[in-house]
Amino acid sequence: MANAKLDEALRMLGIGPAAGRVYLSLLERAPAPLAELRRAAGLEGAEFAAAYGELVDAGLAGAAEESDVVAPVPPAAGLEVLARRRAAELEASRVAVGGAFESFRRRRLTARDDNLVEVVTGDAVGPRLRQAWASAREQIRQLESPPYFPQTEALDDALATLARGVTQRVVYSKASLETPGRLEGAIEPCIEAGEQARVAPTVPVKLLIIDEAYALVSLSIREADVHNTALVVQPCGLLSALVALFEQTWQQALPFHGRATRPAGLPPADRRLLRLLAGGAGDEAIARELGISRRTFFRRLQILMARLGAENRFQLALQAQRNGWL
Repeated sequence: MANAKLDEALRMLGIGPAAGRVYLSLLERAPAPLAELRRAAGLEGAEFAAAYGELVDAGLAGAAEESDVVAPVPPAAGLEVLARRRAAELEASRVAVGGAFESFRRRRLTARDDNLVEVVTGDAVGPRLRQAWASAREQIRQLESPPYFPQTEALDDALATLARGVTQRVVYSKASLETPGRLEGAIEPCIEAGEQARVAPTVPVKLLIIDEAYALVSLSIREADVHNTALVVQPCGLLSALVALFEQTWQQALPFHGRATRPAGLPPADRRLLRLLAGGAGDEAIARELGISRRTFFRRLQILMARLGAENRFQLALQAQRNGWL
């Protein structure tokens, strides 16, 4: 076992198998004549001479004197030389491989059929979105806003991604919260499952970034409620710009908390009301989302303000956040 470990150590330092056998014989028999070492190593004359010369060059064995009796030398200096030589060889290999890949990349980027930006349209958008969610390994970053592609599996895909441990950060626009059924049917389930959510008055673009691999940009037309074209952006300067755009939007957005301990006696509808209010939704949108009249909305609002000792809506949102109601 010790011999096998020594052979492996010598190999890692660039010492060949024949030289390794000679070195082992040297350690077992030295000081000894060269002829005895050659017989112990089982090598022919020329092969033995080359192997022993390799040990001498590496600083592991002494050069033969007139008596031809040789011995190993302390390996510290020789091993240092070998280690540096090996490091230099590895660095040269790294440079060579890296250069070869860069050459390949330049050829690929300049090829006529290479598309750093792919256009996906129509019925192909839905499957491409599902593929994106399934391919995420570390994190998903998303800027979310209407209009929405009619994809029934979207919530299941998001929840499955969260269940796999993928970090999910989403900035929702106020319009997302005001879309009927969106908060209760899609946003809240993801927040409860661990999604990190924030809300902004608007988002600059509908965007989905998968790890550091690629991004999908929706070419939505809000006025016509159209969502049938997306751009798939591969790693390039544009992808870096999209990542920076998301991070800037994330920093400026307001936290939209989930997974807080539910306070006793707080109905889900009131919790939803507070979330919509904190997200900046208008009174009409909140009442419509909750399925209540404006009069009922104002009555619930007054009850919540009294319960938290808030004199205005700003104080209500602040106290609700402090008490873990958002």
